[in-house]
Amino acid sequence: MKKNKYKHVEETRISISELMLPSFANFSGKIHGGYILSLMDQIAFACASKHSGTYCVTASVDTVDFLNPIEVGELVTMKASINYVGKTSMVVGIRVEAQNIQTGKVKHCNSSYFTMVAKNDKGNSIQVPGLIVNDDLEVRRFLKAVKRIEMKRNRQDEFDREDFMSENYLKDLENYNVKIELNNSKING
Repeated sequence: MKKNKYKHVEETRISISELMLPSFANFSGKIHGGYILSLMDQIAFACASKHSGTYCVTASVDTVDFLNPIEVGELVTMKASINYVGKTSMVVGIRVEAQNIQTGKVKHCNSSYFTMVAKNDKGNSIQVPGLIVNDDLEVRRFLKAVKRIEMKRNRQDEFDREDFMSENYLKDLENYNVKIELNNSKING
């Protein structure tokens, strides 16, 4: 793959719609979140593969917020596009909406970010094309992805350090619904 190859965000956009059937419902009669996550993984794969031109795997899923329940009989539409590209990875932003097909009312049900990695036929990570952003929204999405990646890396670095000591953080837990009962042993991460 050429190093300087870039693709526009609009070249990566994918939309899928599916009618929600009773067999997709959980015990409370709403569409099961796991089913929605499965559909989101499928659209993330399709979007990332469309951008990279190769097979992709899910590396991580960030910020899955279920905002509104989805009812049996609603038409679910998922919209996905590439928000960020690294060397071999891509962040796919996904928006999930449900429409009552009788009233036409649409509600935002979920947004999420899937990090996908491009692979060759031997399973090795390979370079992906760069991303061309054309408007302020696309720039903001790219920047938000950069910030999420930085925050995740900083959090991992902070808690994975060899000199990390849990007792230095106990005061931070005072306003949370946790009761700490330590037996005189030393705490280490």
